[in-house]
Amino acid sequence: MKIGGAAIRKNDAIGVFDSGMGGLTAVKELNAILPHENIIYFGDTARIPYGSRSPETVMRYAREDAAFLRQHAVKMIIAACGTVSSVVGDSPFITDLPFTGVVIPASHAACTATKNKKVGIIGTPATVRSGSYEKAIEKIDPDIQVTAQACPLFVHLVENGYTDFHNPVTRLVAEEYLEPIRRAGVDTLILGCTHYPVIRDIIADLMGDGVTLISSGAEAAKYARHRLARLDLLTDRNEPGENTYYVSDSTEMFIENAGHFLHQDVVGKVFRCRM
Repeated sequence: MKIGGAAIRKNDAIGVFDSGMGGLTAVKELNAILPHENIIYFGDTARIPYGSRSPETVMRYAREDAAFLRQHAVKMIIAACGTVSSVVGDSPFITDLPFTGVVIPASHAACTATKNKKVGIIGTPATVRSGSYEKAIEKIDPDIQVTAQACPLFVHLVENGYTDFHNPVTRLVAEEYLEPIRRAGVDTLILGCTHYPVIRDIIADLMGDGVTLISSGAEAAKYARHRLARLDLLTDRNEPGENTYYVSDSTEMFIENAGHFLHQDVVGKVFRCRM
């Protein structure tokens, strides 16, 4: 089929990009719900984190990341990065391919999940400054109260493998970040950065059983499945799909830490590229 003049084939890959490894949470969900699809992933590990950059810089990085994916045959691009999704907002910079960020899918899921109309959001400083989730949620349900909290250290902790449930450093940081969210009495919490589901157990333990956690990466993957199905672009292959990973810095660190996200070996599937 064609969108905006570009020919798209149903057996092309799904392209996913992120500032680092966090987008692998979206890849994991894609593998679970679309097991026959090929995935091409780009992690901009040389320039992480995006969350402390200016909107102009984030937008430039996003365009370059997408341009790299477009060197391959992809039928959809997912910006599995809360910061990029927040900066892009309602004006996607990709119009000739199906595209999604993480903000809109996660916001819809949170509005459906909340019972007491109180939703929390944790994300990078850039995501929280943008107010993207608040704007999206207000459009869906203006009666919902939103409490947002920036968690700048979480990305660094996850990228460096500080993800164990009992890790005292990560737990101490999480306790401080989550205290305002707990005080607000939310019953639903959006993990507004795709790195955060890796420490989901720690966050869930501190928030308590009564709080539903929404993974922005997983919700974006679910939206991708819906969009591709609607466009009749789901693959017709019967064999398992393949994941291929590209990074802009060390492949060794990516391979070492990818297991925390995917729970599978990625040796031989990771390649370094230069931006």
